[in-house]
Amino acid sequence: MAYFEIEPFGADAYYLGHAIVAKTVADSNRKKGSKPYKVEDFMPKFEKPKSVDQAVQFAQMMTLAMGGEDKRDG
Repeated sequence: MAYFEIEPFGADAYYLGHAIVAKTVADSNRKKGSKPYKVEDFMPKFEKPKSVDQAVQFAQMMTLAMGGEDKRDG
């Protein structure tokens, strides 16, 4: 956790990098006099699962979609 605070890694860090690039491109192509974009405008917004069952269902769906196999009993 301490290392993450100093040097963020993972999906959020990648999304941030891509969002900065997208903002730069969008700002360079915006109309003169219009407001600049915010980095947050280009960050993906994911819904968090509302329940454990919903999270498990999502994990199962992603596993199968990527060619994985559900090895749970039952």
